[in-house]
Amino acid sequence: MRIVSRMLLAALLLEGIWIAVSPRAAVAQDPNSMMPEESTAKAKQLIQAAVQALGGAAYLNVRDVTCTGRLSQFGHSGNLSGYAKFVDYAKPPDKDRTENLPQHNIITVMNGNKGWVLDRGGVSEAPQTDVSQFESDTKKDIDNILRNRYKEPDMVLRYAGTDIVDLREVDWIELVDSDDRTIRIAFSRESHMPVRKVVTTRDPNLRMKFDETEFYSNYHPLNGVETPFQVTRERNGLKVYQVFFDTCDYNTNISDSLFTKESLDERWDKIAPRNKKKAKD
Repeated sequence: MRIVSRMLLAALLLEGIWIAVSPRAAVAQDPNSMMPEESTAKAKQLIQAAVQALGGAAYLNVRDVTCTGRLSQFGHSGNLSGYAKFVDYAKPPDKDRTENLPQHNIITVMNGNKGWVLDRGGVSEAPQTDVSQFESDTKKDIDNILRNRYKEPDMVLRYAGTDIVDLREVDWIELVDSDDRTIRIAFSRESHMPVRKVVTTRDPNLRMKFDETEFYSNYHPLNGVETPFQVTRERNGLKVYQVFFDTCDYNTNISDSLFTKESLDERWDKIAPRNKKKAKD
């Protein structure tokens, strides 16, 4: 009986200690109660853990990537509008070339603040809206953020707490850049890899808030780099697109010439006779 009493007393004491200590432990992890330096350090720690999980040096040293896959596009109402097969060539952070498969006769090239399009009408300048969107997407690109942008001197970086996302425990971080974008990234507590990103912006004219969400899943290790084979983007809760990758190859020494207007002119010279014949038919 004494033993039982002692065990019961110990249990009650432990319960009392838990009641007394637990709230403090919770407060210590509450992002609202953390000192700014502590919050920033915690966020950086999560980013560094994610970089290691994504491949460490192999992830940081990616020079170029070539991927093939399928793109599902959605209309303004969120309804599926069609599928398209593609090959995409990229040299981070701001060079990209996308070609339709298997014809390779619709090509979009983006290079920094310039862009060009090849279609059945020939080669032309990309619409300024598309170029501006690409520039914005480059700044919001999760790889660009994890490799480079989080270290920018004017970037605000903080820990944003824990949550449950897609039935898994995650840690959130929050970044605010010089353009007043708020970027939130959720990292899996189990794998440390990113599973979701939410970018919040405000239209200066309409004074409306816009949320753009990306989901990352189905990771595969390729050339030492963990690669999400499914990426979904939503805008204010409506799907914009889904990408399903089939293959990705890293560091194949893609030439910078692939991201020029001249490369599209050369491609047009090869396929123009076919296009003209189709137009006559």
